[in-house]
Amino acid sequence: MNLKILGIAFLTLIFCGTLSAQRVVQDSNLVQFSGMILDGTTAELIPVPYTNVLIKSKGRGTYSDFNGFFSIVVEKGDVIEFSAVGYKTVNYTIPNDLDDNRYSLVQLMTQDTINLPETVVFPWPSKEHFKLEFLAMDVSSEMEARALRNVANETLERMRYAVPSVGAEHANYYLRQQAREYYYIGQQPPMNIFNPIAWKQFFDAWKRGDYKKKKE
Repeated sequence: MNLKILGIAFLTLIFCGTLSAQRVVQDSNLVQFSGMILDGTTAELIPVPYTNVLIKSKGRGTYSDFNGFFSIVVEKGDVIEFSAVGYKTVNYTIPNDLDDNRYSLVQLMTQDTINLPETVVFPWPSKEHFKLEFLAMDVSSEMEARALRNVANETLERMRYAVPSVGAEHANYYLRQQAREYYYIGQQPPMNIFNPIAWKQFFDAWKRGDYKKKKE
């Protein structure tokens, strides 16, 4: 009975040792891959935020943060794809002969300009329908007076402050602010007090009465 127990214990130790050895071999193939993604188009090396970092043929990945930093667990020999809107896609292969389980990289991205074909949207399905609608258009004096009221300066000025901004306007404003920060990165932004164009805009606004207190 004791021999059977000893035999079972011996086989269990051998089996556990085999699993441990397999786990060590498997873990030794894993690498903590991290680094920075920068815009290498110019010499300023600006970070590229929210870049997709994809492990090809495995369907998983991550993305860089606002400062261009990323970190992901990969295996030796994996092909990493870096892609971002407005930049050329770059592939990088993790070396197979790494001695350490950590690997760092500074990946440079090059800007890529894509020219889309012009698209013209018409409210009519064909030119024939446009001719019919144009000939049937009401051009009475009442319609003309209504059109003049809609495009009056006072009406447009009220609509400027009353109509809320759409998402495209907010996105455009945010991107312009971000582009301004990137343009002056690493240096002091200029002060408008020394800008003659800003002074001209100030005097023009003063003459128009933009700074006068408006009556409620």
